[in-house]
Amino acid sequence: IINMTQQIRYNLLALLTVGVWGITFVSTKILLSDGLTPTWIFITRFALAYICVLILYHKKLWSNSVKDELCMVAMGLTGGSFYFITENSALRLTFASNVSLIICTAPILTMFLNSIIYKNKVGVKAAVGSGLAISGVAIVVLNGSLKFGLNPYGDLLTFLAALSWASYCMLLKFMNTRYSNLMITRKVFFYGCLSALIYSIFEPFPELSSGYVISRVIFNLLFLSLIASFLCYIIWNKAVQVLGPNKTSNYIYFTPLITVIASTIILNEPISCWLIIGATVIIVGVYMSSK
Repeated sequence: IINMTQQIRYNLLALLTVGVWGITFVSTKILLSDGLTPTWIFITRFALAYICVLILYHKKLWSNSVKDELCMVAMGLTGGSFYFITENSALRLTFASNVSLIICTAPILTMFLNSIIYKNKVGVKAAVGSGLAISGVAIVVLNGSLKFGLNPYGDLLTFLAALSWASYCMLLKFMNTRYSNLMITRKVFFYGCLSALIYSIFEPFPELSSGYVISRVIFNLLFLSLIASFLCYIIWNKAVQVLGPNKTSNYIYFTPLITVIASTIILNEPISCWLIIGATVIIVGVYMSSK
């Protein structure tokens, strides 16, 4: 039996975790401006997080079958290297707030993939919510202009990242009943890093210009790997255990708002009325589709 104190505690922890994840977009953009590449940011972040998870869970190293191990590889791609590299690359081309908003459509893409793969019907309310969210994405991308000359490549990369995460969720739904969360996460970190090394061949090794930049890079990398990846994962899973997956997942929809606030304060990114309208429409739409 869960008492009221525990309810309040884990609601606050879930909200705190989402707050950290909202700031990761800003932290990544700072690393990009300091000279790091999207691939090396991801490799460093997940390699450190992998070591931490390996210390916690190292008894079972391999899956029960070759098929399951290949599924883990696919999860390392869709929930790891491809997702984060496309997302990090998008941050080079567009605002951090735009990226976090469009990523917020991932639950909608997951819902549609779920309906296709598992033949689950999409309700009227969910369909309306999906339409609202997609409309919100259009508002954010166009930013009040009726022309498409705004260089939409960053937004397209972000959409591909959201689609990759939706595919990861479908694989996770299958594997979650067969393996522990710690083992799945460890595998995702490992195969994500391994596959990212292939991407790194095509990117130069980052060169940092000054001691100040180096210290800022170290701080942001430690924040992304130890806090945003490792620590937040443990807190989030405990919150899911106490509050349930549906209630906990609703906090994800606060991520773009936190990113918008953080990017305005830290990066001095502008907030237009269209961005506020788009953010509102996306959050309302995604929330409706999840009910």
